[in-house]
Amino acid sequence: MTFAAGAGLFRVNPTEPALLVVPSPTALSDVPPLCERLRALYAAGAREVVCDVGALVRADLAAVEAVARLCLTARRAGGRLTIRNAGPGLVALLELTGLTAEPGGPLSG
Repeated sequence: MTFAAGAGLFRVNPTEPALLVVPSPTALSDVPPLCERLRALYAAGAREVVCDVGALVRADLAAVEAVARLCLTARRAGGRLTIRNAGPGLVALLELTGLTAEPGGPLSG
């Protein structure tokens, strides 16, 4: 669980995964700030982050870009990222792009 600790800083409870919520609607311009928030969680000590995409009603390019870039950001930071609450349309697009193909991929229920 994460909580605010001042001006944009995070403190992370190491016994629980941190949470990152992707807002809806999400545009391509929203992806870099989301990645920056994810990097900040890892920098604050998170080893695992749960990314909730349940608010994304439309499965579109911006949603796929957000998930792909967040996965890449997590990999570069050496952290683990789990995508939670993805709708069937988004899951289908992620499968089509191969983002769920790796063993232990980021999607969960």
